[in-house]
Amino acid sequence: MTSALTLPTSGQLASSWLETPPGSQPLPGELDHLLALRVPGLIATRRHLHSHPELSGTEFETAALIARELSLAGLNPRLLPKGNGVICDVNGRPDGPVVALRADIDALPLDDPKDVPYRSTVEGVCHACGHDVHTTVLLGVGMLLAQLADLGELDGRVRLIFQPAEEILPCGSLEVIEAGGLDDVVQIFALHCDPNLPVGQVGLRVGPITAAADNVTVRLSGPGGHTARPHLTVDMVDALGRLITEVPALVSRRVPANSGLLLVFGHASAGTRYNVIPSEASASGTLRVMDRDTWEQAPKIVAQVVRDVIAPTGATVDLEYLRGRPPVCNDSRAIQVLTAATSAALGPDGIAETPQSMGGEDFSWYLEYVPGALARLGVGRSGPNVDLHRASFDVDERAIGVGVRVMVQTALRALAAAR
Repeated sequence: MTSALTLPTSGQLASSWLETPPGSQPLPGELDHLLALRVPGLIATRRHLHSHPELSGTEFETAALIARELSLAGLNPRLLPKGNGVICDVNGRPDGPVVALRADIDALPLDDPKDVPYRSTVEGVCHACGHDVHTTVLLGVGMLLAQLADLGELDGRVRLIFQPAEEILPCGSLEVIEAGGLDDVVQIFALHCDPNLPVGQVGLRVGPITAAADNVTVRLSGPGGHTARPHLTVDMVDALGRLITEVPALVSRRVPANSGLLLVFGHASAGTRYNVIPSEASASGTLRVMDRDTWEQAPKIVAQVVRDVIAPTGATVDLEYLRGRPPVCNDSRAIQVLTAATSAALGPDGIAETPQSMGGEDFSWYLEYVPGALARLGVGRSGPNVDLHRASFDVDERAIGVGVRVMVQTALRALAAAR
């Protein structure tokens, strides 16, 4: 598997390095030079990960690769209990604070239609959310910080967290926390790819930067019957239609408009024959909401509205409401660290404001225990950008070097601020 970590011989390699912008500061210990040497190999690693994606909960080969690369850098990684994630401390001054950096490593259940040398080789699995980039950036950070620790210039400990299962419930962040991933940690940081920002910019925001996200599944049942005589049974397709059209609108009327609640069904199913009223129907989707208070109330509100809408149809309701993740709420002091780090890494023009997204992110669970912040890494390509979670999503690979510089600066400034 490691033989795949050489640069591809076919296809055009993207420009591997974004010129250091005006106003930026050099990394200590001549790490900029080391990073410039490492960038081609990091791009090769990202392409290997993109070609060999693994679904949430099954990231065993990905974790093994991460552990090997960190070991080659002189570090001592440890696998999570299931073997599908990695925690690794870069040990500097023993009496210094502990700061954590997190990358998610799982892929999505999508086919990869891109015509590129690093297209996914796994049918039905694709890195369509940039987690291959997140993983690669954190590997690069580990390599550089290991060099700094060897020079005696690391003022504490930096914990690298390579987290599985970000895309599913229950969340992989909870596995990391249970395995002691936050023990002694005073702050935690993460980057997430953003195709709406150009390479060389990082999006920052104090307070909520993502929405809460839960899963909702509703199963309806009834006697079934003939489409000629719906009055003798429960018209299940009609009930399903009411569910998916009326419930989202009514739920949004039960909460403040500025809470940003959004219930969207992504799957609906009923019946197999044109002249048979089915005995079962189902719909599943996500509920997303911007504020924490409304998120706390959402399960009760959805249950009541579903019952009210379906009751006149006569269908029996089975509601499964799966709690997902709260909003990521960035700590103001952590954003101060990220702002200083981004300015140092990219110059003042590298800092961009970013709005709160309706997307969910299980980084929020870490922030229930320690302060920290999530930033958005610009990966926008020339031409029309493709949004996250589309199979054709890809990145400008120059963002890898940018991400490494930003996160190294973040770790160093967080350690200095925590002393």
